Amino acid sequence: MTVTIALTRAQDDAEATAAALRLRGFAAAIAPAIEIRAVAAALPAGRFDALIATSPRAIFALDPGERARFEATPLHVAGERTAQAARDAGLMLAGAPAADSATLVGRVAAVLTPSARVLYLAGRDRKPTLEAAFAASGAKLEVVALYAAEAREAWSAREARAIAGCTAALHYSRRTATLALALATRAGLAERFRTLVHVCLAADVAEPLRTHGAERVAVAEAPDEPRLLTALERALRPSPKG
Repeated sequence: MTVTIALTRAQDDAEATAAALRLRGFAAAIAPAIEIRAVAAALPAGRFDALIATSPRAIFALDPGERARFEATPLHVAGERTAQAARDAGLMLAGAPAADSATLVGRVAAVLTPSARVLYLAGRDRKPTLEAAFAASGAKLEVVALYAAEAREAWSAREARAIAGCTAALHYSRRTATLALALATRAGLAERFRTLVHVCLAADVAEPLRTHGAERVAVAEAPDEPRLLTALERALRPSPKG
């Protein structure tokens, strides 16, 4: 029998993960905890020495005129999907994508002077990690929010039924894990959701699940999807009998 995995990240991300799960022999039930919406934002005027993006959604949110404006500005990104979105948009990558925000900040700080002007193409709902690291480096960072990950009020009846039939759930962020817990409660699935095997990208993602009583929680060895899927397979492996 095929094991079904709950995916509560945004729809487009969940669909990509579902494809990866199918390659490993799993089925997926998609019930997003958030919806991505564009944010009306005016980009700051003037020239920038560099751009930063940590999500492909920031690239998608740029209109053709904005892309043309920045096509010659070095773009530093985190993650291969962000890098591919930049290539598709005709933007100039400053180098290979960084694995995470901390690495990204280190790279930018190493090649720019403290007086450099840097624009962060960001989401409205984000951790302050990157901005705090930039503040510590002394570089001037300007931030514009181009999209928002808005919390959903409820799952549909179909989504709730799909989640109820799952064996495990994958969690990529602390926020979506927390929102998924709330959605499960509203759907009358609080206890069922707690009994799933919850596999998380990092320890801080797992914290709200453990706080709310989930007992079978696993964390990936490193914060990337291949290791997350490996952690899922390990967590579902039958215990040796002895």
